[in-house]
Amino acid sequence: MNNIIQVEPVIDNSELEELKKIITSRYVTEHDLTEQFENITADYTNSKYAISLCNGTCALFCALKAINIERGDEVLVPNITFISTATAVLLAGAKVKLVDVDPKTCCIDTKKIENAITSRTKAIMPVHLYGISCEMEEILEIAKKYNLKIIEDAAQGIGVSYNNKHVGNFGDFGILSYYGNKTITTGEGGIILCKNESDRDKIYMLKNHGRLKKGTFIHESLGWNFSFTEMQAAIGLAQMKKLDFIIKKKQIIFDKYKNSLKNNLLKMRDIPTSTSNTVHWLSNIFCDDAGKLSDYLKDHKIPSRRIFYPLNKQPCLKENKDVIKKRGFLGKEENFEGSERAFNKILSLPSSVYLDDEQTEYIIKTLNNYN
Repeated sequence: MNNIIQVEPVIDNSELEELKKIITSRYVTEHDLTEQFENITADYTNSKYAISLCNGTCALFCALKAINIERGDEVLVPNITFISTATAVLLAGAKVKLVDVDPKTCCIDTKKIENAITSRTKAIMPVHLYGISCEMEEILEIAKKYNLKIIEDAAQGIGVSYNNKHVGNFGDFGILSYYGNKTITTGEGGIILCKNESDRDKIYMLKNHGRLKKGTFIHESLGWNFSFTEMQAAIGLAQMKKLDFIIKKKQIIFDKYKNSLKNNLLKMRDIPTSTSNTVHWLSNIFCDDAGKLSDYLKDHKIPSRRIFYPLNKQPCLKENKDVIKKRGFLGKEENFEGSERAFNKILSLPSSVYLDDEQTEYIIKTLNNYN
């Protein structure tokens, strides 16, 4: 069986037609289509404001600066996440404080959060990973108790809901990502969700050279250039029209895996009841040994992907004395049993929307023969 792809964007002529409009208009920087994309995203997520940025990492950074994160502050970060969650904190000048994850969900273990809080802790950054929401009620209670800010990293979370509320709307800010392998894509791109106009203005000034409007050379504050483009917005508008279809198709793929697995060594992940709408960005399977299963699938020409490497083991953080001592990377010597178990036991299966029945059946047959 050839040409099985792990995950890929759903792109066709609809994106091309939208891009042709931009090329014809010759207006390529943020303009009307960017505003349309922001408004559609705000409506879809039921958010008051949605602000576009060049990528999700810059969105995290701007959200951190908007809550006045400063050098010496600590931000709680789950030990399993894409590295940008941590590097955005370092870029903002704060210290990363790692918290172990629930091995069943890969999301931050709420039972471990309070033990990680110190007098310097300023914020919690829960990550809604692999289409499952964090337990936000518990996180909100902890944040209120200790007067902490919350920035939700919902980079993989578009379409995901917790207790019927879209993720990214529980904390002070929430971010979405539109990287090429996400549920929908703009190539690169990010969105910050927020609740009030003053926070919206803070973010806009941070991403727009410290100005509330383009076209002026008077800058009220310091800022950066993290702008979106009309080309990204054009692709995003076409992608939003496909979002419901993509989510439904990914659910079908996950259900096929789950309902057809007959191998007692393997099990598709369980979904917490609090995640009222799951998006299977990647279909994850639990196994005895993720490395062994990955090698087995590779031998049968089936691609797979290990989950994110635990941050406490990342060479660029663990072995970098400047990062650890001067910038702040905390928790590397702690015991992260949940992270260890999750990394060793969970593997991401092919999850492309373009998987056909023959390919899916071949994958399932191969899984059922694993021993």
